[in-house]
Amino acid sequence: MNNQSILIVDDEAKMRRLLEIMLTQLNHHVYQAEDGQQAFDFLKDNYVDLVITDLKMPNVDGLSLLRKLREVNNAVSVIVVTAYGTVETAVETMKYGACDYIVRPFELDAIEAAVERALNFNKVQRENRYLREEINQGWGEFIGASIEMQQVYKLIQQVALTKTSVLIQGETGTGKELVARAIHQASPRANALFIAINCAAIPVDLLESELFGYSKGAFTGANKNHLGKFELADGGTLFLDEITEMNFSLQAKLLRVLQERSLERLGSHRTIPLDVRVIAASNKNSKQAIAENKLREDLFYRLNVFTIDLPPLRKRKTDIIPLAYHFLKKYTTDFGYSFLGITPEAEISLTEYQWFGNVRELENMMERAVVLSAGRIVNCEHFPVEISTINFHTKALTLTNSTELVKDGLSNQVEQLEKQLIKQALETSHDNKAAAAQILKISERSLWYKIKKYATLQEL
Repeated sequence: MNNQSILIVDDEAKMRRLLEIMLTQLNHHVYQAEDGQQAFDFLKDNYVDLVITDLKMPNVDGLSLLRKLREVNNAVSVIVVTAYGTVETAVETMKYGACDYIVRPFELDAIEAAVERALNFNKVQRENRYLREEINQGWGEFIGASIEMQQVYKLIQQVALTKTSVLIQGETGTGKELVARAIHQASPRANALFIAINCAAIPVDLLESELFGYSKGAFTGANKNHLGKFELADGGTLFLDEITEMNFSLQAKLLRVLQERSLERLGSHRTIPLDVRVIAASNKNSKQAIAENKLREDLFYRLNVFTIDLPPLRKRKTDIIPLAYHFLKKYTTDFGYSFLGITPEAEISLTEYQWFGNVRELENMMERAVVLSAGRIVNCEHFPVEISTINFHTKALTLTNSTELVKDGLSNQVEQLEKQLIKQALETSHDNKAAAAQILKISERSLWYKIKKYATLQEL
């Protein structure tokens, strides 16, 4: 792990210089301090990945520096180097969080190995902090055996083992992030971080610093160095959702980072090499986005090495009921209810609905149904009007298309059908006349007129 920032703390200039030469050859960025106080003052305003400190120094020694750092909750990794090593001092330094303790004279290989261990430990600690802070990380398993989704699974398997950039296209709610996580989990990077960032959810003036980080003093309020999402995802995968919401100037900088595989933080001229796989996603058609000046054409060709198009839920209807049962089981378990199932009529309504919000809309709808059913079997009345009436309209269409003729003539046939439709609408809306009128697509006044006209409605 190279190109990390390291602070050397030692009162001997020759020792500082020796360590500087060695660490610089390993492509690390090196700072120096003559004693613990100078180091502490430096660390108040600057971020480093590692501190290598002597134990015996004038003013503030190495052990006192460790204490002061922990008192202000600075968790930087520290290696202690000393010519006066004892078991007691080793135990004391470890108590205050030193990650290694090396006795002089030492072999340079020992220092190099200790630095590598410390930086790896530092990376793990940083990743753990990120994972603790992040919510909704679980990606679960895919549900759906339709031909369309089988093709998606095949593409995931094909691209996962490569380093290739991926562009995922699909409507909102189709599961683009789920696919990106699946690619990461099936890749050699699975043990590293998967970091997702929604380009549409972050203000334009903040998105650049979130992606690329910044150095202290880069702008007003930048009081310390800040690690961007690219650096945090080093060795892993960065998922850029809604890439077309990123402005053109930032897209140009992103293109350069992808081409150079390195970046410079805002306010810094230090080049940081990167090993990050980028997966981008958009709910817009790429050609349309380019035509609308939402996506740079050169960035599109850089990202579009491998494309996965996610089908909308209405195009894979055989997956709707398995998904509905998956979410039903999930939320009945969460709410402590028994898992009873869905009525056949409700299944028909779910299957016939268009689901323009896709899987996300279906999940929200099933959560709502579980709340309303309160542990009972889910039926049409637990869905919103636009879904619950679909089966009603299907029945009406079937009745209208029936070849069975009413012997009393056309007018009587129309009258019987109208009575039946009004009755079903009132049942579906729980006798709410305004809702029933909305279902029938007539005015509430017309509905009242028809109810009065068919005085025998309750006998049907």
